[in-house]
Amino acid sequence: MGNCLVAQSGGPTAVINASLAGVIRANQLNPVYGRVLGGIHGIEGVLAGRLFDLTDLPAREIEVLKQTPSSALGTCRYKLKRGNDADYRRLVEVMDAHDVDVMFYIGGNDSMDTVDALSEWAAANGCAKRFVGIPKTVDNDLVPVDHCPGFPSAAKLANLVTHATRLDYDAYERPEVFVLETMGRDAGWLAASCCVSGDVDLLLLPEAPFDRDAFLAQVQRKMDETGACYIVVSEGARYADGTYLAADDTANDGFAHAVLGGAALTLKQMIVDAGIAPRGVVQDLSRAARSSNFAQSLVDMTEAYELGLSAHMRSADPAFTGMVVGVAPRADLDAPYEARFFAGPAGEFANYVRQLPAEWILPDYQGVSDEALRYFAPLIEGEPKLVYEHGLPATVVPFNRR
Repeated sequence: MGNCLVAQSGGPTAVINASLAGVIRANQLNPVYGRVLGGIHGIEGVLAGRLFDLTDLPAREIEVLKQTPSSALGTCRYKLKRGNDADYRRLVEVMDAHDVDVMFYIGGNDSMDTVDALSEWAAANGCAKRFVGIPKTVDNDLVPVDHCPGFPSAAKLANLVTHATRLDYDAYERPEVFVLETMGRDAGWLAASCCVSGDVDLLLLPEAPFDRDAFLAQVQRKMDETGACYIVVSEGARYADGTYLAADDTANDGFAHAVLGGAALTLKQMIVDAGIAPRGVVQDLSRAARSSNFAQSLVDMTEAYELGLSAHMRSADPAFTGMVVGVAPRADLDAPYEARFFAGPAGEFANYVRQLPAEWILPDYQGVSDEALRYFAPLIEGEPKLVYEHGLPATVVPFNRR
């Protein structure tokens, strides 16, 4: 009986460890593999031979792992490039040294591309190693799924913050604007989800090109009508020519993606400079949205865990490789919510960006349609029963710190 390996990559989420817990627990219930090994710091750490034995993790630690934010194994942004045979052969060496037959990779778009690339290389080189993807991303921009684990919890936190800060904002009569910034480089799912709260006046998304004059006119109108304007902007908001409202042109995240941040500050200053309001307040959710385990969506945590179980279960089939498990798209947004899991080729998940449907975006930055709200609403339902210690949610000591 061979072993399996599981690793995490890319930006963490509030439930990424629930998928890890699912793989571990599945093997305890049905020991398809002799040992479950964790790759420390993703594919980069695996290539360095840095592994941690997770096989016999106690039941309580698995429960706490499910509610632990960040990547408990450590993460990386290492791009495994096609054609770089040295990396592929080194990975096989490490897997052989530890008798690993299957590798599970939990990550986003680029991680699913890694699963696809590894599977292609293995097939082309007569290698029997198998690779399975488990998706996660707060950006919710993977296809062909209904949504991605990590997004619902980020959306829940975003709505909690939107509503709370809107109440705080409305307590004052002084003339100022409020601008909330969320993650979302190429897709505005997280920013758009804030509209579930009912508190958003204007919404800026990467999918709708930014027009400075049109936007400022809407801010002026809101200020004239109500004396207030609560704005939500995605970090990836951009002009028609593709230029971001705010980005560091000289920095990237390891995948040649510009490092974003500061869109809200840019908008606030733009409004102040235009003389529409003398001051503004900025709230940047940034990493809080992806690490706030105290605001986990029960739907999200449950699905992330069950996708880990599903990936392990499906991998018992020796032909199962180059595949990714996911939540299937809903056929009817008006029907009671019920998740369906499926598996598809990794190539269908990788290197595509699923943007918010154009028909869901209202004109003039007015928010999203009722159909979009029906899509978002069930995903943020419920709260898992967390284990607390000393007044705070309990967390495991990260495996990369042991």
